[in-house]
Amino acid sequence: MSILIDNDTKVIVQNITGREGSFHARLMREYGTKVVGGVNPGRGGQVVLDDVPVFNTVRDAVKATGANASIIFVPHQLNAADAVMEATDAQIPLIVCISEHIPQQDMIRAVAFVKQQGCRLIGPNCPGLISPGKCKIGIMAGHIHSPGPVGIVSRSGTLTYEVVTDLTRAGIGQTTVVGIGGDPILGTRFIDVLPMFEADPETKAVVLCGEIGGSDEEVAADYIKQMKKPVVSFISGRTAPAGKRMGHAGAIISGRSGTPQAKVDALLAAGAQVAETTADIAGMVKALL
Repeated sequence: MSILIDNDTKVIVQNITGREGSFHARLMREYGTKVVGGVNPGRGGQVVLDDVPVFNTVRDAVKATGANASIIFVPHQLNAADAVMEATDAQIPLIVCISEHIPQQDMIRAVAFVKQQGCRLIGPNCPGLISPGKCKIGIMAGHIHSPGPVGIVSRSGTLTYEVVTDLTRAGIGQTTVVGIGGDPILGTRFIDVLPMFEADPETKAVVLCGEIGGSDEEVAADYIKQMKKPVVSFISGRTAPAGKRMGHAGAIISGRSGTPQAKVDALLAAGAQVAETTADIAGMVKALL
């Protein structure tokens, strides 16, 4: 099994006629993802990538294709948060927002609407998610992933690629890899993904990649205490000075909140293993399987 996406997932691409949308829509199709349509206002009636229809609105796309997932490549300058809300209004169950630099006040409004409508948002500022051999919705390289028993959830796309590559080289595949994004305001957090992996019978172990800033890892640790499946974790940015943002907008230590040691201590107390480097993760996971 996998979580969130599988062979039957039907995807539309918002801003499919843009450079990034078109490029990654093609790669997703080549991977085997069912990209059934695209959306770009004023481009309705066009066809891209040989046979993918373009619609003026998300609602039109859903009505014509039966899509149950959307990926958003709308730039923040063109109101990416509104694109999230349009997909939500069309009752798409799974929405993935790749866009970065979206103002926090806009995402507060969008995330609240998503939750109110009972939809699921991954992101923003995320690489997306992939169930190897089944479906890829995002910008990650498909070839580094392989099917297997490990679920991965991460705030960092780059670290995810490192961990996945090491696991695959060690002969350890993945059920689903979820990049939740590194912004302060997110649609889905660790605490939302971990129960899905816990309930998935084919996921035998979980890798959690966190980073400095915020308290999401500590919240996740409270849930890990009750998990039956083993968890290997890693916290990036452990040498970052207080008050300095490192990469992601959410990766900043403010006062006593979000310190790396607090996260490490919470995870260890919950029974999770904590890797010193990403290179250690594959060996730690292999010992648990």
